[in-house]
Amino acid sequence: MLAAGRRLLCRGSPAALLAGGAALTIGAAIAAGLAAALASALATRLGPAGILLEALALTCLLSLRGLVTAARAVAADLDRGDLSTARRTVAYHLVSRSATTLDEGHVASAAIESVAENFTDGLLAPACCYLVGGLAWAAVYRAVNTADSMFGYREGVLEYFGKTAARLDDLLNLIPARIAALSLVAGAALAGESARGAVAILRRDRGRTQSPNAGWTMAAMAGALAVVLEKPGAYRLGDGALPVAADIERALRVLRAAAVVSLVLTAAAVLTGGRLLGLRS
Repeated sequence: MLAAGRRLLCRGSPAALLAGGAALTIGAAIAAGLAAALASALATRLGPAGILLEALALTCLLSLRGLVTAARAVAADLDRGDLSTARRTVAYHLVSRSATTLDEGHVASAAIESVAENFTDGLLAPACCYLVGGLAWAAVYRAVNTADSMFGYREGVLEYFGKTAARLDDLLNLIPARIAALSLVAGAALAGESARGAVAILRRDRGRTQSPNAGWTMAAMAGALAVVLEKPGAYRLGDGALPVAADIERALRVLRAAAVVSLVLTAAAVLTGGRLLGLRS
């Protein structure tokens, strides 16, 4: 829907581009929310079997497994010394920047940056939206986040066409990104990496990216691994050297531990909320 809408609406004056992008983003979000609300209503009518249906629907809105698979593919390419394939893999699966001139360190950096940033997009934010508004809000978030990834860029006509998607995505990620960053600090401690370094670099470097949210998780990951994460010409986070292929697996270990921490906290919030509602009723 987003791709077809972009082909149809991404043209005209800045005002037309802004209006078309806003209509497409909001329309896709409403459509996704309605579809998810219908699935949730059906699940409610199915009783115990409905729990499985809703769980499967929620799984469709999460993307952590694909992120891990893509990051490991980049690491495998680098381990083989196949830099050209690693560039193609990281550009195709993980980042939107041009990778044709990236060296090994910057390819590994791009993969780790994506691992850190997509911890918010792929798990924490949809989980938080589900906690707040059920399956419908999780689907709304995924639609907005997908729109942002497709055309939320400050270049050419997308400067106007993608503005609504970018701003809505920033807003929806505002709290989840900060929870994700703190989860990465805890994950660093559990994975045997530097929680102290994660806190120090998080405090110092979180504001160095254009995004109000991405810097939080990327800075925490850079500090946890004691490496520099750099997008040339845009930002440089952390201290030390650029990462190597082996650091991608270290980042994934931190990610897995952080995911466990965040899901435990989410489950605790659900249980606590349920008890509070029971007391109020």
